[in-house]
Amino acid sequence: MDKELGINLWEGAMLLVDKPATWTSFDVVNKIRYALKLPKKKLKVGHAGTLDPLATGLLIICTGKFTKKINDLQGLDKVYDGIIHLGATTPSYDAETAVDETFDITSISNTDIEQCATSFIGPQEQIPPAHSAVKIDGQRAYKLAREGQTVEMKKRTIELYDFKILNITLPEVHFEVHCSKGTYIRSLAYDFGRRLNNGGYLQTLRRTKIGDFDLKDAWQLDELIDYINDQKELLFDYKRR
Repeated sequence: MDKELGINLWEGAMLLVDKPATWTSFDVVNKIRYALKLPKKKLKVGHAGTLDPLATGLLIICTGKFTKKINDLQGLDKVYDGIIHLGATTPSYDAETAVDETFDITSISNTDIEQCATSFIGPQEQIPPAHSAVKIDGQRAYKLAREGQTVEMKKRTIELYDFKILNITLPEVHFEVHCSKGTYIRSLAYDFGRRLNNGGYLQTLRRTKIGDFDLKDAWQLDELIDYINDQKELLFDYKRR
């Protein structure tokens, strides 16, 4: 995919961005929206599928009239790679919160791990993490969880099309997963540990595909901001306004 197509970002465009670690998806949207800002012109900017702050990888950003495509894009399947850390759990199911329980992993074999991964393939019900953006009575679940409130999350139907174990160096299990929309990989990591009669949390995560869109075609964020600034000069003679 040629990233420099001469498209008018202010009329509408779909941009593939490699989200940096510790940035929220909304941080990326706001950064791009600010860069696109023009005097007396309002522009819609949105993303098609949230990534957790600690996750990196493919984020689809839509501007202008392309924001109408967001709902359809959100329904596409996803591919991720990452690391599950066995032998421990955290309240958030990832490395954002401290370990709250540890387990002995000496009896877990590579065969156990491979068979466990295979057992997850197919349709299933999954419970999202309490530390997630799911709304409960109009409030984000993670806000309630951080306040120490008990959060009851409802099951949702998801599907794993493929779940590959790439490398095992316990306590780390490197994996790649192809899944339906709405799948929480943090919950998958937690459930993976439980299915091994152990504990697990998501150590790292990177989204590599959304439908047919591939991370290899994505902008680095600073590169995209520089491109936007160049387009301001070329298309709007921005400096003389």
